[in-house]
Amino acid sequence: MQNTKDTIKLDIRKTSEEDLMAFVKAQGMPAYRARQVMEWIWHKGATGFDEMSNVPKALRAALEAHFAFFPITIDSVQKSTDGTIKSRFVLHDGHFIEAVLIPSEDNGRFTVCVSSQVGCSLSCDFCATGQMKMHRGLDPGEIIDQFRLVNEQCKEHFDTTLTNVVFMGMGEPLLNYANVMESIRYLTDQKGLSVAPRRITLSTAGIAKMIRRLADEPIRVNLALSLHAADDEKRNRIMAINETNNLSVLMDALSYFYEKNKRRISYEYIAFEHFNTTPADAGHLAKLCRRFPVLVNIIEYNKVEGVPFTKAGREETDRFARALIKQGINVTVRRSRGKDIDAACGQLANK
Repeated sequence: MQNTKDTIKLDIRKTSEEDLMAFVKAQGMPAYRARQVMEWIWHKGATGFDEMSNVPKALRAALEAHFAFFPITIDSVQKSTDGTIKSRFVLHDGHFIEAVLIPSEDNGRFTVCVSSQVGCSLSCDFCATGQMKMHRGLDPGEIIDQFRLVNEQCKEHFDTTLTNVVFMGMGEPLLNYANVMESIRYLTDQKGLSVAPRRITLSTAGIAKMIRRLADEPIRVNLALSLHAADDEKRNRIMAINETNNLSVLMDALSYFYEKNKRRISYEYIAFEHFNTTPADAGHLAKLCRRFPVLVNIIEYNKVEGVPFTKAGREETDRFARALIKQGINVTVRRSRGKDIDAACGQLANK
């Protein structure tokens, strides 16, 4: 928690380059000094003005007097038996968020699953985060900090750097749109963190108008829809967002996204026992896969305390997958990672 003096200062990482340039000029310094400061913040990961070695001391002192850093810090770390690492971070205002490092050493993928909000407002029935109170969206700096800190873990534990970023942690990314997109701009900056857009995936429960907005962005990331049911009646029962963003509206938005980006869309589909894995469900899902190229990721349900859902057994899940494959659908069945530390899909709740 920041002290009282710091809380009245402006957050340097919420300050635009234009505003910082105006501040620098007011100190009698050339405009390029603002770009140097921004490079230290976003490209080099500075968390203090004293680190900015090529910035004049007088300007550093002026920055110190007017601005403050509010970085996130690691509160606790848990490591799963399968190598997955979950970190809980504390924010400057005392809230907590979680991020997960998912290593796949066999294919050289090392993925960080980042959070975009403190809590979530969508209240999907099966999700631990959805049971939490929604507090606020994360700032771009708080999202970038997750990447940087988990990247250091990746180097420490696996002697390599992160290869992929998924916005699949706490919160709905499209309901914190401006901050999420700003963080993606910093992640993909070729002079900075230099993460290729094709290695970034944004997952949404389905906000149609924001999917269309994302489609028009110059940075083209991958999109995953948390689908989990392929007809409106069932999806309404488990995901309240479907009542205002039904499948017809969502399919139109996703069609628009594909036409603009030409990138295959993923459907995330949790297999619940005797709920969404019937032959009829397979037929409904196959129909939703025929408008544009889709990969269906069938995910096993991870138990959440106090939630009355049960995961489909392996035989039930595999039978459902085969029914989709027979209809020409591209399917993967994903086994959960990090279940023993509550780090798997739908389990993030600051435990």
